[in-house]
Amino acid sequence: MSSTQKLFFAKWISLGFGSGKAPIAPGTFGTMVGVLIYLLLSDLNIYLYIAITVAFYYVGVWASQVYSDYLGVHDHGSIVWDEVVGYMITMIAIPAQWQWILLGFVLFRLFDIWKPWPIRWLDEKVHGGTGIMIDDVLAGIYAWVILFITVHFFPI
Repeated sequence: MSSTQKLFFAKWISLGFGSGKAPIAPGTFGTMVGVLIYLLLSDLNIYLYIAITVAFYYVGVWASQVYSDYLGVHDHGSIVWDEVVGYMITMIAIPAQWQWILLGFVLFRLFDIWKPWPIRWLDEKVHGGTGIMIDDVLAGIYAWVILFITVHFFPI
């Protein structure tokens, strides 16, 4: 793969297939891409879903690093693959019903924006592709815990 092809692929992934170019709220648009990917994968075996989510994380670390190096900016606002993966984590073992999809979206965006401890600390201290991805991974885990408890103990 040539360096031009590598950069094109990294940009395409990092920008969440272009959703990161939204003029307002690119993270929200990136999360919407996560919703679409979740819907495409929601019928898969849970282990395969988790394996794909983990693979998407590692692809995101690589792509985010390559594209942020190219831009010369750490965690540029247009890099939204972290939101895609964070939402996918939020939806692990969650039924593909509209109310859970919506609640997962709201919870993930809340934790991604609010950044409670240690999310904010990770966002500030960890750099590179891992730093770009890790805060959204943790936001996804926080959202997943609340969503999982709600789905299983307080069904709507």
